[in-house]
Formats: sequence, C-alpha cells, structure tokens
Amino acid sequence: MLERLREIILEKAFEYADEPIFTLANAEKSNFYFNCKPVVLDPEGAEIVSRLVFDRIKDLSVSAVGGLELGAVPISSMVTLVSQLKGKPIKGFIVRKKSKDHGIPTKIEGLLAAGEKVVIVDDVITTGKSTIEAIEAVKKVGANVEKVVILVDREEHDGKQNIQEYCADVEALVTRTEIMDLYRSANIQKKAV
Repeated sequence: MLERLREIILEKAFEYADEPIFTLANAEKSNFYFNCKPVVLDPEGAEIVSRLVFDRIKDLSVSAVGGLELGAVPISSMVTLVSQLKGKPIKGFIVRKKSKDHGIPTKIEGLLAAGEKVVIVDDVITTGKSTIEAIEAVKKVGANVEKVVILVDREEHDGKQNIQEYCADVEALVTRTEIMDLYRSANIQKKAV
C-alpha cells in the first residue's frame, strides 16, 4: 500500500521546478510543493491513507483522531469510518483555525473531553506549526496526544523534531526523500524511452 500511496502522491500532489517558484505556508519559496488534498479526496488515495493511518493507531488506547482544518479533516473523517468498519470505533474531531464566534464559541468541533487520549493527523508538515497548533488546542481541553501521524514530511525546518517537543511519537507515512527518489526514477525512465 505504501508504494502505491507514493505513486499517487507523485501523480496527484507533487510539483517540482528547477527554481524555487512555490510559495509555502511559511511564506518561503521552494522548488517543490505538496498539495495532498487531491490524494485524500481521490477514492483510491482516501482508502489507502485511511487504512495506513488506522493500522498505525488501532492498537493504541485512543478514543479520537483529528487535527487542524483543512488538511487533517478528510484524513480524520476517513479514519473514523475505517475504524467503525473494522469494529474498533475511534471518533473524530476538528480543530478550527479560529474559534467559532456564533452559537457556542469553540475551537474544537466534536466531543472531546479532558483525559481522553487522542491522535493528531495532518497532511503535510514543513515547520510543524499547524500540527503544533492542533496539539495545543487539544491540550487546552485536557486531552492527551498519544501519537501524531503525518501524510507527508517535507523534511525541512526540523518540522518533525518541532512536533516531537509536544508529542514524542511522530510518524510520517511518506517523506520528501521518497517522493524525490520516485520522481527522479520516473524522469530517468522517460528519458530512456
């Protein structure tokens, strides 16, 4: 499954340029870019991602999975469905970027209580800022983050290490190095034809 996930990411989520033309969330320019929304909104990609994440958390004593909008939402939603289908239900939650200012103001959507053990998910990390924001919001309600699962680690700015200051168990399904290796291999094959 991981090999197929890498192929889907290369096909649907990865862009590369010889010059740094892509503006990242941290306002820096990069010569590569990951937009994983097309992967997690694709039927095959959604199935693979949700199964891989569930496999990594199914044996933990956690009651919920979620993260910061927008990147974490499809991932956590899919994992909750797979968990139900596998007979090990794990509920979902969403951390808002800004607290809701109408109805009942809240930063977290979903029933998350103090003392619960949870998993944070995210689609892509560079500095880890979005993931850390989700962790801090969850800790404010008194829940405990047991693990963080990332779809793609850009392997820059110590993103993974920054997150590990808040949660020791951080795992990426795919790394930039793996995608770059696949990208180079695909380009070599094209040139050979």
